[in-house]
This record gives sequence, C-alpha cells and structure tokens, in this order.
Amino acid sequence: MFHTQERRHIKLTEPKSTTNRYAWLGDGCYFWYYEEDAVWWGRTAKTNTGYYEVYKASINCDNILDTVFNEEHYNFWITQVDEVIRKFLKNNRNGLSLKYINERFKEKGLFNDVDGVMFQDITDNKEYWIIDKFQYKKRIQLAVYNLEIVSNFEFVFDAECA
Repeated sequence: MFHTQERRHIKLTEPKSTTNRYAWLGDGCYFWYYEEDAVWWGRTAKTNTGYYEVYKASINCDNILDTVFNEEHYNFWITQVDEVIRKFLKNNRNGLSLKYINERFKEKGLFNDVDGVMFQDITDNKEYWIIDKFQYKKRIQLAVYNLEIVSNFEFVFDAECA
C-alpha cells in the first residue's frame, strides 16, 4: 500500500501518523490501496512545500477491520456509526463531525482490538468519473494504529504538486 507525505529534507523511515481532526478514521498512519490515489492525495492535499513524496509498504492485514471487502466487518462498522449518530441526535450535542464520531469510537474502545481499519471513501478525483458522478473504482484507505503490521517501508518517488 502507499503512504503520501509532503516532501522533506530527510526521507521517512516509517510512516507518519496524522492528528488531523478531519481524518476519516482518527489518529493513525494512512495508506492508500492504489498508487494513483496516493499521487492524487499528494497533488491535492500535501501542498505546503509544493512537493510530495510517495512511499510503499507491505501491510499485514490479518487483524484489521476490513469494511471494504469483508461483509461482516462492513455491517459491524455501519452498526457502530449508526449508534453514534443516534446517540448524538438523542443528546443534541454541538455539531456532528468525524472528530465527534472518532472520539466516541475511542471512548467505546472500538479499535482497541484491531491494528487498523480499511475503508472506502468517495473521491473528488474526476478521473474516476467516466460518467458524471459514477465512481466505478473504489478509493480505499487503511488507517494503521499498530505500526508492527507495517514492513518494507520505502521511498518510491517525489513530485511537484502542480
């Protein structure tokens, strides 16, 4: 899988964790299933230095919550998100956000027994839309919470964001 970061003076020796409050699956090291998604993410989201880097790694997925390819995991995921939303609506708290959902997951210890979560999101990358709004290809991310499942982490290339 592929990991994208802003270009640095020193190449990474391991993936960099995010603490971005908008991260889909909370704090963790994010990987892309397809290299083209890592490139798109670099060009559009890792723009502070004007350049991005792509790394690749082998990931042991034996103990991840796989909401993309595993139907049982997907249904578990949906149940958990629905529960958080119901509680939010019942308690009528401030704004519902990814941060709120991930904080409830942390409180509940949802990810304590897994090393990561694989998730499909919907991309803004128009190259995936052969027909307007028809995204035929999944954009898959993996949030890794346990770096022990990452091996063979290595630099692949860097490029300009433009």
